[in-house]
Amino acid sequence: MIEVKNVSYTYMKKTPFEKTALQEISFSVNEGDFLAIAGHTGSGKSTLIQIIAGLIDLEIGAVEIDGEGVKNKSARSKIGIVFQYPEYQLFEETVEKDIAFGPRNFGLSEVEIAARVNDAMKFVDLDESLKNVSPFELSGGQKRRVAIAGILALKPKYLILDEPTAGLDPQAKKNLLAEIKKLHRAGVTIIFVSHAMEDIAVLASRVIVLAQGKILFEGTPRKLFGQAEILERAGLLPPPITQIMQNFLRAGFNVNTEIISLEEAEKEIAKFRR
Repeated sequence: MIEVKNVSYTYMKKTPFEKTALQEISFSVNEGDFLAIAGHTGSGKSTLIQIIAGLIDLEIGAVEIDGEGVKNKSARSKIGIVFQYPEYQLFEETVEKDIAFGPRNFGLSEVEIAARVNDAMKFVDLDESLKNVSPFELSGGQKRRVAIAGILALKPKYLILDEPTAGLDPQAKKNLLAEIKKLHRAGVTIIFVSHAMEDIAVLASRVIVLAQGKILFEGTPRKLFGQAEILERAGLLPPPITQIMQNFLRAGFNVNTEIISLEEAEKEIAKFRR
């Protein structure tokens, strides 16, 4: 379990540029959860996940990973983080070397490293023939999968994904979301950071909305999408299908706006055809 307890953080304290990024943030992530963290630019999402991953030192509050403080190396080793546009962090000569970089730094044997590289590539559907190819010759979607495979090769218990579909074309995005679902089904606990409500709708079981460094909402995506005022305050838009149902409601139709799929919307609209 990840526990975030009363975490606050301020950048550039006691300077003219002082900015409070987080204010008294508390929540927990149980093993097997798929938690989404949503919020507009500047809401504190990136600061929060960097604190959870131990990349920013805590000022106020605490973060515990399975009962250990996040400063402990054993706790941090359980967390993998994939930043936005992770393909910009690729640097090795070949795909194989890039994926192997983390495990090699952990001092694993070459046999174990090779096994982890193979397993990670299979999991994200990268063909074995790409091992000796330069990662810079791959498509955007393939690069993204190489970067994720490099984190998976470390075998993290908890995986943080920061806007993982940003910049991808529709097909590459669809493929990556399928890989993320597969990861979760395989037992990886996921924290998914995004402002794309349509992605959150199909993936997350729980969502936290941040606005100006505070938690504005915590609950299921379905409950969130039924609360237009909260989404507006956070600067977020619900999925397109939810927006359509909200338009029906404004037009005077008594419809349920807690809709997250096309199938549900069709059933709801069918009521008015009878």
